[in-house]
Amino acid sequence: MTSPASRKSYGVKGAPYAFLLPATVLFALFFALPIGYAVFLSFRKVHVSGLGLGANARKEVWAGVENYTGAFKDSELLHGALRVLGYGCIVVPVMLGLALLFALMLDSDKVRFTPFTRLAIFLPYAIPGVVAALLWGFLYLPDVSPFYYVLAKLHLPQPNLLDGGPLYLALSNIAVWGGTGFNMIVIYTSLKSIPAEVYEAARLDGATPLQIALKIKIPMVAPSLVLTFFFSIIATLQVYNEPTTLKPLTNSVDTSWSPLMKVYQDAFHRNDIYSAAAEAVLIALVTLVLSFGFLRAANRRNKQEAR
Repeated sequence: MTSPASRKSYGVKGAPYAFLLPATVLFALFFALPIGYAVFLSFRKVHVSGLGLGANARKEVWAGVENYTGAFKDSELLHGALRVLGYGCIVVPVMLGLALLFALMLDSDKVRFTPFTRLAIFLPYAIPGVVAALLWGFLYLPDVSPFYYVLAKLHLPQPNLLDGGPLYLALSNIAVWGGTGFNMIVIYTSLKSIPAEVYEAARLDGATPLQIALKIKIPMVAPSLVLTFFFSIIATLQVYNEPTTLKPLTNSVDTSWSPLMKVYQDAFHRNDIYSAAAEAVLIALVTLVLSFGFLRAANRRNKQEAR
């Protein structure tokens, strides 16, 4: 028979596991299990025998890597990846550059109404992506946009931002507008954790505000910049809401504009869930490799600088 002391000790040791149990169950049911099922489907396919009319004419069989080789040869998926690459080359540097600039400005002693300004910059992030895309989509339409009305009154050129090359700028603007505030908050929070004595010592040595920003603030918030870059890479590779929402407004966005749109098209319109699962797994693997590759390179560089 166990003593009360041992039962009490067992209860204390088991308390963390009891608190973790709900989160673990939810993670397993709604995250790990769907991922495992998608990986399983990616190695399957439907085999049709005869005319495909009988009850047993269509059955699911093992496909091996056939779906993956098909995904690598799919020109639509490749072109979507190239489009997302061009989109990311615009979004990531502009968004993080603006986030760093706003964070440095808000950290300055000369800026007034800092709480209101910080909230105003962050507020677009609180707007759902679909709503933001709809808002900007109607602002891009020449027939309803007030911007085109002003340009027409001023007899200035009126480029169609939803057609051709400008479409990349239109989509990138939506992502930058919505994501800059979140990244700014992350960098600004890191700036506020820097001891004031560091700035005071720099001022006593004759450093100007620009020198303090370039040689003290930015290097000390480098981990936050790495973190925001990491999040930005993931968000860029998973772009879906903006092009899907703008698709009804322009013919320049097709059903496979981005890799995730291609996955959705194959799964729910072409009824090829097996190829879609393989494409989704490939997108996840590319995201994982790029993200952790960047983190590893950043950690290696930090270790070299520390030496």
